[in-house]
Amino acid sequence: MQPLHPKLQALLPVADAIHATVGVYSEVVIHDVTRPEQSVVYIVGNVTNRQVGAPLTDLVLENLRKYGDDCKDILNYGTTTRDGKTLRSSTTFVRDDDGHIIGCLCINVDLTPMLSWKYFLEKSLAVETGAVKETFSNDVSEALNSIIKSILENYHIPVANLPREEKLNIIKQLDEKGVFLVKGAVDQVAATLGVSRYSIYNYLEEVRSQRSRQL
Repeated sequence: MQPLHPKLQALLPVADAIHATVGVYSEVVIHDVTRPEQSVVYIVGNVTNRQVGAPLTDLVLENLRKYGDDCKDILNYGTTTRDGKTLRSSTTFVRDDDGHIIGCLCINVDLTPMLSWKYFLEKSLAVETGAVKETFSNDVSEALNSIIKSILENYHIPVANLPREEKLNIIKQLDEKGVFLVKGAVDQVAATLGVSRYSIYNYLEEVRSQRSRQL
């Protein structure tokens, strides 16, 4: 076998460094394009199941035929192996001192494991509906306070100064959220609104009567 061009020889430790940095799912290949039938002169990592002595890829051959020494580097492209692996690849052409292409350095990263993890995460994180607010509390008083607060934060004046119609609307919203199914809720809402518990019962009767008439 003919001796390796010094510029290709100098890339051997570069290939090792790239593979060590990118990791186990990477492969770095150095080609000598002057012998296309056995162009692979160095390979570190195993993604495409090739060995030293393997030929140039069809992509590199096509670019060399079309553009000759004017070939542009082909960076960050996607491709698929015969055994179904999904790769992200880059090919950089190497030139001698006269500007003639003598080889190329190719990096292949197997994305298949990452895509499997991505699929798993997407399925694991998927929800059937959009974002829904749900409060997880340690006791019922905390839960009621959270619901009441979520409604009152829409009002920008003290609760005591709200007109009766607004208080009725608050009671309506609390009732729709099921607050009054909870024992002690009437007293807690009455204290928050600054009214008597009997006023809360009257408000409840009125909003429920209005709802019944609308049905």
